[in-house]
Amino acid sequence: MKLSLRAALAGLAAAGVALGVAEIVAVLTGPLSSPLFAVGGVVVDNVPAPVKDAGIAVFGTHDKTALLTGTAILLAGYAAVLGVLALRSRLVAPAGIALFAVIGVAAALTRNDAGPTAALPTLAGAVAAYLALRYLLRVALAEEGSDPEVVHPSVYREGGRRRFLIGLGTAAGVAAVGGVGGRLLTSRRAVTAARAAVVLPPAPPAVPVPVGAQVDGAAAYVTSNADFYQIDTALYPPQIDPSTWELRIHGMVRNPITITWEQLLRRPMVQRYVTLACVSNEVGGDLIGNALWLGTPIKDLLDEAQPLPGADQVVQRSSDGWTCGSPTAVLRDGRDALLAVGMNGEPLPVRHGFPVRMVVPGLYGYVSACKWITEIELTRFADFDAYWVPRGWSALGPIKTESRIDTPRDGAERKAGPVTVAGVAWAQHRGITKVEVQVDNGPWAPATLAPVVSADTWVQWSYAWQATAGEHTLRVRATDKDGQTQTSSPAAPAPDGATGWHSVQVTVG
Repeated sequence: MKLSLRAALAGLAAAGVALGVAEIVAVLTGPLSSPLFAVGGVVVDNVPAPVKDAGIAVFGTHDKTALLTGTAILLAGYAAVLGVLALRSRLVAPAGIALFAVIGVAAALTRNDAGPTAALPTLAGAVAAYLALRYLLRVALAEEGSDPEVVHPSVYREGGRRRFLIGLGTAAGVAAVGGVGGRLLTSRRAVTAARAAVVLPPAPPAVPVPVGAQVDGAAAYVTSNADFYQIDTALYPPQIDPSTWELRIHGMVRNPITITWEQLLRRPMVQRYVTLACVSNEVGGDLIGNALWLGTPIKDLLDEAQPLPGADQVVQRSSDGWTCGSPTAVLRDGRDALLAVGMNGEPLPVRHGFPVRMVVPGLYGYVSACKWITEIELTRFADFDAYWVPRGWSALGPIKTESRIDTPRDGAERKAGPVTVAGVAWAQHRGITKVEVQVDNGPWAPATLAPVVSADTWVQWSYAWQATAGEHTLRVRATDKDGQTQTSSPAAPAPDGATGWHSVQVTVG
């Protein structure tokens, strides 16, 4: 094994030790103080919007996993090069590891509500990395007593090989035990037990899902918690103990309010089916879902706070510092905008905002669906831009009228004869009055609409197609209750939602 290869492996092992030790320390200082998560969070906050949009388009709900994996790969490359360069000078190793520490500490300290202890995981990891790299490089050199930090043209002994491999194995063990053990310990310190102990407050039953709302071949009318899309900026879901949770309503109000978890649960609760959609959803995409939400009307809380004239924006802040802004008038116009505590009959899943989140029918999530909410500030759009607005997205974010073909899938093959075409359409808080299907460039034909709970959910539709042999293009469009038919003009999700007709190619034999 060449000396340069041994040095590169030593660098990789040292990086693994750094991350493993950092994860263990982060059990005490918080998961976001881990250098991998801290640096990833900085990347999420500062990457150009087109890059972020491309990541969501390519990886969908796995965008954060892809980011963390990419960050780890870059760190591995850096560590391998550092190991090789450390053979040339005794100053390279401490300087390179110090650079890692500076970046990790700076990233950790910039996280929302980070204190001085947020620097500890990176510092501990850096010290461990330096000791591991120094030892492995010493063992990697052939002759005992030689300077281990300067290239030495000695012969590599078999005993040295064993010691080096044992050292690599030990480093890998520290990395694995620290990384996996740290995550497991963090999970044990998380809110899993607190969530399991939550007893949801009583509420009148929701309007039942009507018979026939589910169409064969279309997505489930009610999306399960496990399948509900997740798009947010949190690399690790905030862990909030309900017993310590508070919501502060302040800003341009006559009566500032602070409400605790127990006080929230004593408020009148309602259950509503509401379909939520992400503005990043491409035409025909799956970043949309329908669930039964349990919560208290946000309008009542805002009325108690008494917004001042001119307070046209309700800024919501998450515990991790993320913000979104909803039009005040929308949250007070009578729609079922909720401060939600339950989802599909159980407490909110942690990844979906436990213990409390916002749910607003008719607005894209980036301007309304604040998870892990801890603060509401009444202000003006002219005075404050929420998280996504400076990144080029629209400030208002009303949901557009859209539709999707779920069956047959693009590229599907069917036999000639009757073929059921089915899918979903949505225009939350306005509702859908018509869905039409076009085969090739023929006339638009009306589809059959299934019944729905309310205008705040998507509607399923079906169309009986007499398929003939050949290659065919199927298109769909919807019309809402305002008489607005979705446009054929294609547009990307930025800045206020994608447009165009969803189409699929089908081969009929």
